[in-house]
Amino acid sequence: MAALRAEPFAVIAPKLPNGMASTMHLALSDPSGDSAIFQYVGGTLTIHHGRQFQVMTNSPVYDQQLALNAYWEQIGGVTMLPGTNRAADRFVRASFYIKAIPQTADVSQALAGAMSVLRNCSVPIGITTPGQPNISSTIWRVASDQKNKVYYFDSPFSMTSFAVPLASLDFKPGAPVKKLPMAQGQTYSGNAAERFVVAAPFAFLGIEAPAAH
Repeated sequence: MAALRAEPFAVIAPKLPNGMASTMHLALSDPSGDSAIFQYVGGTLTIHHGRQFQVMTNSPVYDQQLALNAYWEQIGGVTMLPGTNRAADRFVRASFYIKAIPQTADVSQALAGAMSVLRNCSVPIGITTPGQPNISSTIWRVASDQKNKVYYFDSPFSMTSFAVPLASLDFKPGAPVKKLPMAQGQTYSGNAAERFVVAAPFAFLGIEAPAAH
């Protein structure tokens, strides 16, 4: 994966439906294990590119996350790990556990390991932290098997997890737009691709293009 080093694109950041300003950082990875973290800091795009960048949480900025993690690496995860729901603490826990779990070519074992790390670093349902409005409960955990092109979804509101193999979906030109219904509290298990239903295309937030003159 070749990470972008220029900005041949425009970032549209409209206000969200709740009136808050939209913010974003982005993590990319590919089947080879390469990865990149994209983040705007003070209006400037910063990119951390390399297999070593495996973990990202909401805050602080990525350079500070790496510095904090370096401190905890000196202490050693088997000695002590920070245990709060703060993003910086969850970054440290994820960084330690993702390296500590067994590395295996067995898909089932690898998925179980990845999901166990995600669950360890999730924010419990209903948790709030005074003075830290950016901390919110984890409502989805997602793992992607990029070699086999399968997405796995796990919700704390459900006792079951489900998978969506991309090979089970129809991406041919002209194929109908579909969605997996969730609004009524539906739960799924196993391969959920067959439960997708025809739906209207998603309306993305954005800025309307200026009228031609």
